[in-house]
Amino acid sequence: MSSHNFKQEIFDQFARIGKAVSNGRRLELLELLAQGKHNVETLADMCSMSVANTSQHLQNLRQSGLVNASKIGQHVFYSLSSDRIVDLLAVLRELAEDNLNEVNRLIQQYLQVKDDLEPLPRADLVQRAEDGLVTIIDVRPGLEYDSGHIPGAINIPLSELDKHLSEFPTDQEIVAYCRGPYCVLAFDAVKTLRDKGFQARRLEDGYPEWKRSGLPVEEKMPG
Repeated sequence: MSSHNFKQEIFDQFARIGKAVSNGRRLELLELLAQGKHNVETLADMCSMSVANTSQHLQNLRQSGLVNASKIGQHVFYSLSSDRIVDLLAVLRELAEDNLNEVNRLIQQYLQVKDDLEPLPRADLVQRAEDGLVTIIDVRPGLEYDSGHIPGAINIPLSELDKHLSEFPTDQEIVAYCRGPYCVLAFDAVKTLRDKGFQARRLEDGYPEWKRSGLPVEEKMPG
């Protein structure tokens, strides 16, 4: 095999990853799997897709080596094949923010109108939590929280937030987080809390980035 043919063939293999992540629904599935293991029915419900369509996307991701599948009980659970996929999603996001005007237009239109304050960096949250200065809430669904969460975080899904407002201390800042930097759940939670007079901020990203950075997590395996 000539060196030229080798380069062509290996770049063709690299392109398999690019092809797998060239679909927005598959990127959404990767973000959800970054929260923890899920079966196809759960993922289909989360993405508002049919089970058949979700399964097809998962098979594409599996064939490209990005997703693994394992049977737990009566269900097949899917998971990321590597934590480095969180890095891949971050690079895609940063490139899009730097080079696509449409991305920034969408952020300004849908997210900054809810919260235009700078989010809280992970390192700052670690320090404030150690000092007892913040209440941390995880506004993801309970299944995702059980798969893994920031230690000490209270799971209050966004749909239940109003029922728990009386439980929050008024002399502490509340920090909300969810799936990632574009997760609308955290934006909506912060807006609701501020509207009710609480001091509230978002974490700069979400649980997958927290875990990927090597910070401590609490996990509960599905079974």
